[in-house]
Amino acid sequence: MKKLVVISGKGGTGKTTITSSLAYLSKGKRIADCDVEAPNLNLLLNNKIIDEKLYVGGSIAKVDESLCIDCGKCREYCRFDAISEEILIDPLKCEGCGTCKYVCPKDAIKMEDEETGYIYTSEIERGNFVYAKLNIGADAAGKVVTEIRKEIENYSNENDLIIIDGAPGVGCVVIASITNCDMAVIVTEPTQSGLSDFKRIFSLVKQFNIKPYVVINKYDINIDMTREIKRYCKEEGIKNIKKVPFDSMVNKSLKENKTIVEYPDTKACKSIKDIWIDINKKMGGNYNENSNS
Repeated sequence: MKKLVVISGKGGTGKTTITSSLAYLSKGKRIADCDVEAPNLNLLLNNKIIDEKLYVGGSIAKVDESLCIDCGKCREYCRFDAISEEILIDPLKCEGCGTCKYVCPKDAIKMEDEETGYIYTSEIERGNFVYAKLNIGADAAGKVVTEIRKEIENYSNENDLIIIDGAPGVGCVVIASITNCDMAVIVTEPTQSGLSDFKRIFSLVKQFNIKPYVVINKYDINIDMTREIKRYCKEEGIKNIKKVPFDSMVNKSLKENKTIVEYPDTKACKSIKDIWIDINKKMGGNYNENSNS
């Protein structure tokens, strides 16, 4: 199986709009939303949940007051200042490291599983879709991404293309999203911050030796900055560069919970379809739902 990840250096570039469109055009749909801290791809894919799994991403310390002798060793060794004078553990500060349990002479501290969130597997038209919803403030988002990818791979065979909607930025969630992918579609926008963040995410992709494919979204809102992005790509030897024009129909499609490629006469639709055909060729497969589109 091959893996295509769609990422961006910053939020708001149109990453999910591009991902949902590629997913719609895909023949064997194997889709994963790895933007676990703000998932929204499920709003654009008509999905029916078939499996729900509780994900436990860590642990938290709990004190058994019947065994505690108030010796204070746990508080003394806690690096995160999570234990009060009264030997009460603040769950917002506890990092689940287990040091307090280790130093407790009476075994009065237990480490309990901390619920991180839920991973959902869904059926979509001609395929499957996996995403997660984390609890507010939940940690271990990178580990959740790894579990999402494992889950969608369970529904895939060697001839499938897995499309991954990654998170914006360059943090651990993004690293978990792009690892072992065959191609990274980097969505950027023609602004100064867009260029700056594009350089950061491209640097990360280059470190992982993943083939980059650049999409400049809304390229015509700032032609000079679009030229600047293309100039940087040329300097870095990036040959796969495509442009999508600004299209007011994108907002309309989102309001109707549809992908922009479901509006065939729009400018954005035509550009994204061309991008998808080109990606198919470069990935060396036949993943297009409609090869004549």
